[in-house]
Amino acid sequence: MFTSGYTIDKAATHPVNILLIYVPILLTRAFGIGRPVFKYIERLKSHNWVLRVTSDLRTRLYKTLESDASFFNEHHKTGDIMGLLSEDISHLQNLYLRTIFPAVIAYLVTIIASIALGIFNPSFGFFVFLLLFVEVFLVPLFSVTIESARRAYQKQVKSDLYVQLTDNIMGVDDWIISGRKKDFQNLTTKNIDDLDKSKNKSKSFRRNRDFALQLFFVALAVCFLIFTNLTMTHNQEQANFVSAVVLAIFPLSDAIIPVSQGFEEWPLYKDSILRLNTLKPIQNRLPEQVDLKPEDFQELKLDNVSFEYDSDSPILIKNFSQTITRGEKLALLGPSGIGKTTILQLILGDLSPQKGQITINGMDVNKIQKNREKIYSVLNQKPFLFNTTLMNNVRLGNENRSDAEVKKALERVGLKDLVESLPDKYNTIVGENGSHFSGGEQERIALARILLQDAPIVLLDEPTVGLDPITENDLLKTIFEVLKGKTIIWVTHHLQGVNHVDQIVFINSKEIEMQGSPKELYQNNQHFRDLYQMDQGL
Repeated sequence: MFTSGYTIDKAATHPVNILLIYVPILLTRAFGIGRPVFKYIERLKSHNWVLRVTSDLRTRLYKTLESDASFFNEHHKTGDIMGLLSEDISHLQNLYLRTIFPAVIAYLVTIIASIALGIFNPSFGFFVFLLLFVEVFLVPLFSVTIESARRAYQKQVKSDLYVQLTDNIMGVDDWIISGRKKDFQNLTTKNIDDLDKSKNKSKSFRRNRDFALQLFFVALAVCFLIFTNLTMTHNQEQANFVSAVVLAIFPLSDAIIPVSQGFEEWPLYKDSILRLNTLKPIQNRLPEQVDLKPEDFQELKLDNVSFEYDSDSPILIKNFSQTITRGEKLALLGPSGIGKTTILQLILGDLSPQKGQITINGMDVNKIQKNREKIYSVLNQKPFLFNTTLMNNVRLGNENRSDAEVKKALERVGLKDLVESLPDKYNTIVGENGSHFSGGEQERIALARILLQDAPIVLLDEPTVGLDPITENDLLKTIFEVLKGKTIIWVTHHLQGVNHVDQIVFINSKEIEMQGSPKELYQNNQHFRDLYQMDQGL
């Protein structure tokens, strides 16, 4: 713009040499062509730098979520976690690209321009500084004041929409069954409308503010015209620079106007920055790890174990003791909420008891956490199946196993005929969360994973919940047949299939109510006999 202005003024007088015009014209063309190139390079470098800066925080976020997922599930709703993942990192990147960088550049331009003019004319330099001060300080602060509450409201509404969306998707079957499809579709309509109205107000404010800033620059240009005509027209050499000086201020608007928008968005970024800066991965407090070989496992022992989730909650497990030897099958029974699944989490090492100790071969379970997948397999109520091929889902148990071994595992769990009747056979896509297979078939696929994993201890967390009695009986028979040599700890809520186990432990809120083999308890314990007959419908 400066060379363009100089060329305009110089062309108004007869040049001594054509080069006095031609050289600036070439420079103008070069700058005109080069400007988008330089702007692209600047954005490329700045984005690359920001992504490098944020990569450490991105890694910290995911490591924290992975290592302390239970904390997030306890303190945040699922929709909130979705919001954290989707917005926090992008907010941090936008803070650098849309707030910090533009502000720093605008402040530097303001200071340099004011000093440069101040050297030429101190009074006008100070006057320009005041005008630019309004643009880069006062207007941004005014934008924050006006938009802060509005942006906070938009963020809250968006967070509520995340939560509502999660709840609605998880409960969509119940909405459909109850015949309230329209209510389901309209459930978030009000929040969406409110969010749109608030965003439209923000857009209107932003348009009006930016237009006012542009008018402000026009006023600044007029001031420069007056100033240059008063101070730079005493001779021809000075006059040649009048347009150059005036036109040079217009590109400054590209550096100064975005500052207000960057400041305006700070309330959106503040919570994300505070949250990201306070995130810290859980410190690894595990003892020195021992690589226990699966074939060396002999005994799992729970010695006087007590556990509570926090000081305000009642003690969930109190003085629980049990010794389980290699190959033994143990069933844990008791009412819901008594802590049966918690015992499995303690055995895995996911939770630590406040009192007592859990050991494998005399070693604390915390010493085998690094390679615990060699020791434990888990089959729970709803095993997760990924939306990929059947072969890939089963191979999750051990990615080093061959296709033949995967097919053998599926045959052992009774799925061979079904799979080979499918068009794509073993390359059949199981669907999202296994939707192309029934509940019993999903459990059998997960059981095939366990066979590939080949760990000595298998934890069964009510794997037959929700299945009809015939399917449940067939699945239990398959489970105990294919896991014949394994140590099994089976959490169940009723007595169907207990004849497959060696020991039954029935716990209540205070203690172990009864324990023994199914045969012994049926013969000697009237309460167990009544429960068994009731469960069998006898």
